[in-house]
Amino acid sequence: MTPVTLLHEAEIELWEAVAYYEEKASGLGLDFASEIERSLQILSEAPERWSLRPDGSRRFLTQRFPYLIVYTHERDQIWVVAIAHCKRRPGYWTDRT
Repeated sequence: MTPVTLLHEAEIELWEAVAYYEEKASGLGLDFASEIERSLQILSEAPERWSLRPDGSRRFLTQRFPYLIVYTHERDQIWVVAIAHCKRRPGYWTDRT
């Protein structure tokens, strides 16, 4: 398994989304956090499974929530550069890669 590190900005996005979903319904934020955790586990097992994009990143679409995990795989390390909602501000993370 490949180690996964979230950039500070991605970690902020994660906790903002958790808080948003928790406001919508009690426990939904925890469900979102669990979905992200499962997704990161899948990524760590096969980081090159998802297509390499022209900007050097890869994207993993979560199953239950409309979020992309945008990451790079370099030197036996996964760097999560964004946890991005699919319909908000597309491509805003490109300066992080």
